[in-house]
Amino acid sequence: MQLLAYILIYPILWLVSILPFRLLYTVSDLLYLLMYNIFGYRKQTVIENIKLVFPKKSDLEVKRITKKFYKHFCDMILESIKSMHISRKSMQERFTFKNIDLIKDFEKKNKSIVLMCAHYGSWEWIFILQTYTSHRGFAIYKRLQNKYFDRLVKSIRARYNSYLITTKETFAVLDDAKKNGILSMNGFASDQSPKKEKARHWNKFMGINVPVHTGAEALAKQLDMPVVFFAVKRIKRGYYETTFHTLAENPNEFKDYEITDAFLKLVEGQIHDEPEYYLWTHKRWKHRKTE
Repeated sequence: MQLLAYILIYPILWLVSILPFRLLYTVSDLLYLLMYNIFGYRKQTVIENIKLVFPKKSDLEVKRITKKFYKHFCDMILESIKSMHISRKSMQERFTFKNIDLIKDFEKKNKSIVLMCAHYGSWEWIFILQTYTSHRGFAIYKRLQNKYFDRLVKSIRARYNSYLITTKETFAVLDDAKKNGILSMNGFASDQSPKKEKARHWNKFMGINVPVHTGAEALAKQLDMPVVFFAVKRIKRGYYETTFHTLAENPNEFKDYEITDAFLKLVEGQIHDEPEYYLWTHKRWKHRKTE
């Protein structure tokens, strides 16, 4: 069944991926109508999340954020598919880096990096960063159930010296890279909700006390890697600008969870500025403590 699903769906993805951007966003507009107006994909979850973290916003404001979110969400889906065939030049024009020198400075110091981000703005095209540095890119991800689509996603990332690894593989792969003198840049989307029973740290995120992923900080300390946060800002449709912030050059000088908490504060700033670009469909606040 997995192979059959792949055979049926892949041609559609391929056709979408070769569309010029003007047509691509026309498809995105149609997808928005289906997802928001007809099927209401996770709409209740989105509305509940926005109301939870913005209790003072009116129903009209919540609706406005929700609609803008779905329009951007559909763009993200189509841009992800476009990654199959987008040219290096086009991606470099559309996903730019405001202060790439920060990364290059760590490269000159021969330091690998833990790169933290949130599901905000756009993270699908971040792997173009590898064209500006000699670091080998690793991104921690959850393996797809369909092995054929999983292989496809991995091949897309590998176009620019970026590789997907699972949580269980992370330490062994990065430790091996360090032992072999390979500079690595290791991406963690650390704003998701960990399993409640495995949570080591709780803190307020958007005013709600929730469990927090601490794996990126722990690994940075174990392997003595600087921690950098990247913030993505949407400039206009299909164009993004990334800014890097050093959270810790020497992570072992920080108390436990201090780096993680600083990361959360930066993510909160992004969400408060432009909430429509956060990934409201995931249940980030499903585990929470009542004050």
